Parts: sequence; C-alpha cells; structure tokens
Amino acid sequence: MKAISFKNIADMNISPLMCYEWAEYMIKNKKQTILPPKISLKPSDGVFCNVMSSMVYVDNIAYSEGVKVVTRYPDRVPSLESRILLLDADSGEFLALMDGTWITAMRTGAVAAHSITTFAKKDYRIIGLMGLGNVVRSTMLILLEKDPDRVLDIKLLKYKGQELDFAKRFEAYKNLHFNFVDTAEEMITGTDIVISGATYLPNDVCKDELFEEGVLVLPIHTLGFTNCDLFFDKVFADDTGHVHHFKNFDKFKHFAEVSEVVNGIKPGRENDKERILAYNIGISIHDIYFARKIYQLMENKGVLDTLPDIEMDDPTEKFWI
Repeated sequence: MKAISFKNIADMNISPLMCYEWAEYMIKNKKQTILPPKISLKPSDGVFCNVMSSMVYVDNIAYSEGVKVVTRYPDRVPSLESRILLLDADSGEFLALMDGTWITAMRTGAVAAHSITTFAKKDYRIIGLMGLGNVVRSTMLILLEKDPDRVLDIKLLKYKGQELDFAKRFEAYKNLHFNFVDTAEEMITGTDIVISGATYLPNDVCKDELFEEGVLVLPIHTLGFTNCDLFFDKVFADDTGHVHHFKNFDKFKHFAEVSEVVNGIKPGRENDKERILAYNIGISIHDIYFARKIYQLMENKGVLDTLPDIEMDDPTEKFWI
C-alpha cells in the first residue's frame, strides 16, 4: 500500500478543467455507485469528524472503494483536513493511504462549478461570496476555466481581511470586478449567485425578501440558508440519502437529485425567475473517483514507484490465533 501526500498530488499539476470533468462524469454516473450515508460525529460545537465510504466504477476499468475521514477543528490550520483509504474492490487490495485535503477542496469546487453551470440563469453576472477559504477559491478557479470569457462582478463579504487575499489571488483575471461589502444583506441583495464556503454559521444569514427572482444559492457546507428551504421554487442535492433528514426536507416545493437533472429524468431550471437552492452535501463517490483517477495518473507516469510503501505486517496464515 502506497502513501500519497498532499505534495505528491499537487505535483501532478491536475488542471481545474480536469477536476470539472471528473466531477461531471461522477454526477452523471451516480447510479453506478454504492453510496451509504456518511457518519458524522460532533463532539463539540464547531468540531466534527465525518466518516464517508463508497464504491465506484471507474471508466470501465475497475471497481474502486474507499473510506474518507474528514475533520474540522477550528483552532487548527487548516481547520479542515481529510484522509482517504483507497482499495481495489475486485481484489480487496489496499492501494493507498492518500491525503484527502487537496481532493476535498478541488472536488467540492468542481461540484459547485457544475451546479452553477447547470442551475444558474443564463445571463448571470453578479456573484456574492462569503467564507473565502480554499473551497470558494477552487470553485472560482474551476468556473473561470470552464467559462473564461464571462465578465463577473464579485461581491466579497469582509471577514478578517480574507477578502483582500481573495482579490489578490484572482487579480490576474481581468474579467473579474471586485466589490467589498460589510454585511450578508449587501452581499445577497441584487445578486444572481450566492456562494457560501463558511464552515460554521449558527444562524441563517439573511431575510427572505432579499433573495431576488432568479437567484441560485450554493451553501457549500449546507449552513446559513435554511429559510430558503421554505420559499425557493426548487431544491437540488447530490444525494437524497444525505439530506432527507434535513428539518425542512418535507417542505421543499420541488426536490430532485442533480444526477436526475443531468440525465433528463427531472427538470432543472425552467426559467430565469426561479429561485434555486443547491445542497451539494459532499459525497464520497466524488472523493473516491478523484482518488482512483489520481492513482491511475501516478501509475501511468511511474510516480507510484517513487513513493514509500506502508507496511502493516498483516498475518500470513489463515488461522493465526
């Protein structure tokens, strides 16, 4: 079994567009997976440990399965970290213990960019952003590669100077125009797309009447917008089993999985007046697919041979007691 670090993955120079294509493939082929709901442990306020497992079929090559563990500790830098245990589902062989932090950030951004491409109104221009960490950065990076010519007005909610760092990160993109705002109300008013990457929000951030017709709301960590559940025209999620316990699930006006929309089973946005909420809860089929694709890239380039093995000293006899 190989040990694959954050740096090993980052050194592969995987493009944002490739991340989008991987996410798009897995969303479309969700039915070719086994996906139980995640287990979420929350020992204290703002701290969690999520255990996520799944099995996916990778490009007609092999079944892969894996387990991802992601934790959030507010005082740690970064606060979100994860690891992935990757297996070959046909043989049961443990292939690798992989960093999941890069994969989590990029697959989450890719899924968010996919939801924008799928559910935003056609002429969107104004995007409001809050929680300006790695996931929102990856979302913008992937969206800009997917739609490089669109001119965008970006409203950044101020928080501990993160808005300045964010604007500096994207200053080379001349099609982006930044505006710093002090409140969530300012960020949401008159906005076509609202994206929140905040990992902790104790309450909803804005009153109902400020969400205008045609808006798309993406609460990446599913926090801060539960009031939208009750009056938005449509709600979409990446998996029913991961959201059916939401307190307002039975009150959604219209609900469907994103995979049902992209496969033509259920309608997506039908006009530019619909208010749409997309709960991309974060499901491990994307992590495991990304992990196996990265493993294959490393295998094809001979990188795996340079990485250390993890020796577990497993028993060699069937009966060992």
